[in-house]
Amino acid sequence: MKKLLVLVVGVLLSWSVLANDIKLNPSHPDRYVVVKGDTLWGISARFLQTPWRWPDIWQANDQIANPHLIYPGDIIELSFVDGVPRLTLKRGDGKLSPSIRRSSLADAIPAIPIDAIAPFLNSPRVMTQEEYESAPYVVAFDDEHILGSPGYKAYVRSFQDGIADGYIIVRQGEEYLDGETGESLGFEAVYIAESTVELKGDPATVMLSKSTREVRKGDRLLPAIEGPIVQNYFPHAPKSNIRGQIVGIVDGVSKVAKYDVVVIDRGEQDGVEVGHVLQIDRAGETVRDIIAGGGAEVTLPDEKAGVLMVFRVFDRVSYGLVMESSRVIHRHDVVHTP
Repeated sequence: MKKLLVLVVGVLLSWSVLANDIKLNPSHPDRYVVVKGDTLWGISARFLQTPWRWPDIWQANDQIANPHLIYPGDIIELSFVDGVPRLTLKRGDGKLSPSIRRSSLADAIPAIPIDAIAPFLNSPRVMTQEEYESAPYVVAFDDEHILGSPGYKAYVRSFQDGIADGYIIVRQGEEYLDGETGESLGFEAVYIAESTVELKGDPATVMLSKSTREVRKGDRLLPAIEGPIVQNYFPHAPKSNIRGQIVGIVDGVSKVAKYDVVVIDRGEQDGVEVGHVLQIDRAGETVRDIIAGGGAEVTLPDEKAGVLMVFRVFDRVSYGLVMESSRVIHRHDVVHTP
């Protein structure tokens, strides 16, 4: 019994330390009514300077059965218990959250804007050179066509382990390099089109559909489904010290802003998980010291530029959505545990 009491007290003290460490948004409201189009991140940002830490406050509230399921019309109120902030959730009908809710889970507001990342959940992908070269490839098109587009037939070779019903067609894109060592971490597999197998064999016959550009001979095929699509994201800071760089910017833009997708040079091997929140620092510029003279240079300190949340993890790299940006973000900016 004494051991159990010590454990409970330890947990409460641990939560108290976490909650006391949370900084409120200086312009926070006392209450907020949830509306359609909100996200958990956006609502939390109204109350907290570090929005991803909302569970540290809500976990202390026994009235909240699941703080990740919030619906339009719900009311969030800020209060203090022994000087520690607490968010209380009330349903739109005025009842506390333990009441049974019959609304579909699909009606709950998401943690982050899903529309911003939906195109990247199954594609693009990251492949090694070996994986790309061993994938099935387009060898020709029907009716002597030079290029393929929706409604055209294509002929494919090099299916190794049987043939599925559907495939996406990809082309080798940007190579991702480690920001420190220059080591190759893989290539972006650029989505080109979808295809359905009509006749198995060597070559196999596929029908092209939903292309973003024309298919070329030599383009590769990947299975159309690559695991489940994650729709519920729970942002949280890594427990370990993760540090890397932005090594890719999706869609070819040179400057990054809020809700843009970036590639970082850290992945599953480095302990990165879906939902990890990382701070983005603008890498300090190296400038000449005109007073010291003699060609002396000094590197300015890194400056905080924003925050990203990882939503897809590969072996050596990860895709992250920029959730906050206080200044322009560039390739080679530093990311690290906040």
